[in-house]
Amino acid sequence: MNKESTKKFNRVSMIAYFIKGSKRFFALGVFLSLSAAFLDMINPKLVQFTVDEILKEEADAPSYVMEGIRLLGGREYLQSHLYIIAGLVILTALAAAVCRYLYRLINCMGAEKLIKAIRDKLFVHIEHLPGSWYQKNHTGDILQRCTSDVETVKMFVSEQMTALFRVGMLIVLAMYFMVGINYKLALVSAAFIPVVVLYSLFFHNRISSSFRVADEEEGRLSAIAQENLTGVRVVRAFGRESFERERFEKQNAGYTKMWIRLMAWLSAFWCSNDLITGLQIMLIIVLGAVSCVRGELTPGGYIAVISYNGMLAWPVRELGRVISDMSKAGVAVDRIMYICNSPTEDEAYPAGDKKITGGDIVFKNVSFSYEDDREVLKDINLTIKEGSTLGIIGATGSGKSTLAALINRIYELPENGGSISVGGVDIRDADRKELREHISMVLQEPYLFSRTLKENISIAAENAEDSELEDAVETAQLKTTIEKFKDGYRTFVGERGVTLSGGQKQRTAIAQVVINDAPVMIFDDSLSAVDMETDAKIRRALKEKTKGKTLILISHRIATVQEADEIIVMDKGRIAERGTHDELLKLNGIYREIYEIQQG
Repeated sequence: MNKESTKKFNRVSMIAYFIKGSKRFFALGVFLSLSAAFLDMINPKLVQFTVDEILKEEADAPSYVMEGIRLLGGREYLQSHLYIIAGLVILTALAAAVCRYLYRLINCMGAEKLIKAIRDKLFVHIEHLPGSWYQKNHTGDILQRCTSDVETVKMFVSEQMTALFRVGMLIVLAMYFMVGINYKLALVSAAFIPVVVLYSLFFHNRISSSFRVADEEEGRLSAIAQENLTGVRVVRAFGRESFERERFEKQNAGYTKMWIRLMAWLSAFWCSNDLITGLQIMLIIVLGAVSCVRGELTPGGYIAVISYNGMLAWPVRELGRVISDMSKAGVAVDRIMYICNSPTEDEAYPAGDKKITGGDIVFKNVSFSYEDDREVLKDINLTIKEGSTLGIIGATGSGKSTLAALINRIYELPENGGSISVGGVDIRDADRKELREHISMVLQEPYLFSRTLKENISIAAENAEDSELEDAVETAQLKTTIEKFKDGYRTFVGERGVTLSGGQKQRTAIAQVVINDAPVMIFDDSLSAVDMETDAKIRRALKEKTKGKTLILISHRIATVQEADEIIVMDKGRIAERGTHDELLKLNGIYREIYEIQQG
């Protein structure tokens, strides 16, 4: 991964990082927004000019204003042709409307580029996170961070953050024009600005933590929904619909109560904010009328002050909304930042650059534990000769799958956990991509994508010839099954291969490994869902197909591993027994006990 993809973010740097690809759109949007705000300020001035200088019988305007009137035809001409002033008002309003339209359009384009950049970054980063990260984070919560939280950030950057510039411009211009008309009324109107800002900051601090909890609860709700959608067959098989419904409804009820409480705070905020805005407008109307009666303000000036105050009041209210929405946006940024700042595999466990050309796989004093510190593997010493077949058997939880997962660094071996080498190269020093290309693995629970059978089988060998595909399918004893499907290789397998049986999914996964043709192949209990006859056929075909390759067969069945060059028996994280099938039978230990149970 490049330097940019591994940099650590804070709130400001993260927004700056994502916005850089669309900053020209937002810059143009801000310019258009400010232009619209400036044009909006012209019309009240035109109305004031018309009332005070055109409609009055005697004008006492400054000389530059009188010169402007003369250029337009004189007072008498304008009095009889007021449509000229009306036309100017309409043209100004149209120009402001065009600026607003272009602002919305440009801002929308920038927002979509922004959200695309965030999604791309999140997807690439998530793809490179270590396996241990996924043990601590639910899929539903991850999806919620990548959808709902991303949308929240988009709305803040494209709407609220851009509005800050517009609001600032409106406040400055409105105050400038109001001071020019009547500075006392301008000061009264300006006095409400700090009140709204401080009031909004108070609410911002009060509701920020509530937004965070609500977001986390939404993530848990998404996780429950996602688990039930992907595990719907298990739920139905065990008749757990009522239990899962109650579990979802309980979480949903808590989430709903939290949002109702949050909305109560926001409702109180908006109502009080509207009250303050209403008081400001009412006060200026009353004080302006008093000033008019006293002769301190002209009728045109009164109309203009009321207009400018209205333009000032609602932007100040919007400023309060922006400050309030910062709470939600801040929480969303933090949740996205959690993913972006989570160390990738290369950061947490740096990869080396040594080449792997083949050779023995050697375990030296290997010990390993997951997050709970319970040792899964204890002092494993093992050599798997190049081109040989190793069988691994043992009870559930004895460490068989963990042993295999450590070889291609699905889980990382800690520094004090011994060493694993392939062809004399410590896997910590090997190029991770090259290591995984060197070692193919059928997982204990094969995962198929929502694609066709052909796409799933050739997922690691996209450029494979049709003859190679046919060969892999025959080795996995899948050809007869595919021929029975109406669409053959173009059969769509559905999410997680839902349209296939357990045995068909396992055989598809075996075909994936065979077509990849890696020097080392690991089959982690990959024949557990097929019958004994098919098991034997697959093993014979693999033996013929994989001559000269290193095979690791993990199974609960003696029949699957009995022809291996060496068999190890795992028990509570240790190698309890090792040897060939005949040698292990003579030991009269765990292996013989399993053998006799399976033989009946």
